[in-house]
Amino acid sequence: MSLEVLYEDNHLIAVNKRSGDITQGDKTGDTPLPEIIQAWLKEKYNKPGNVFCGVIHRLDRPTTGIVLFAKTSKALARMNQQFQTKEVQKIYWAITEKSNVPDNGRLINYLRKDTVKNKSFSFDKEVSEGKKAELTYSKIAESDRYDLFEVLPRTGRHHQIRVQLSNIGAIIKGDLKYGAKRSNPDGSICLHARKLMFVHPVSKENIVITAPVPKEDTLWDFFSRRVLDER
Repeated sequence: MSLEVLYEDNHLIAVNKRSGDITQGDKTGDTPLPEIIQAWLKEKYNKPGNVFCGVIHRLDRPTTGIVLFAKTSKALARMNQQFQTKEVQKIYWAITEKSNVPDNGRLINYLRKDTVKNKSFSFDKEVSEGKKAELTYSKIAESDRYDLFEVLPRTGRHHQIRVQLSNIGAIIKGDLKYGAKRSNPDGSICLHARKLMFVHPVSKENIVITAPVPKEDTLWDFFSRRVLDER
């Protein structure tokens, strides 16, 4: 299987996840990314025996972009701590169906996960089993039919960006679960983990990783060129 490695050192490896890839094994039986990375590392470094690959965080199956894994148990423990204490900054790009939402905003909701439907529901006030979810967003490009938003989640809830944007009418392209008019041909949704910023768990350097948008998608290509031209 192909693997687009965005960053690698002795302790960490970051890959650009494709839609359909899974970060942990599930009932489908598809090979999860950690196993793909382990095989890649074994071949690259001709390593005998087991290769360590720890899951630090996750992305939804239809989502694309950066996923960071640990190559050592020390890095795994320290990065888990950074994620828990919200020291890691994540930036997402989302292509949404055209809407009249404000160009910039801060969203605070309470999300309740339905495990049977694998879906989260948004509430404006605290509810039983609800978890506070917060993000900020800004429109960074647009076309006749779609908008491109840059999203900074302040919390990490189940389907957070998908449900919170949908709640204000900015429905992510291809996301049938949260109101999209039609699916994308490849089963993806147009949500991309664009950038990850953190302090390296060993060297203490500031690390910034950026993931290119899906190459085969003409709409993603259009928007990424538009953003680069404007910046």
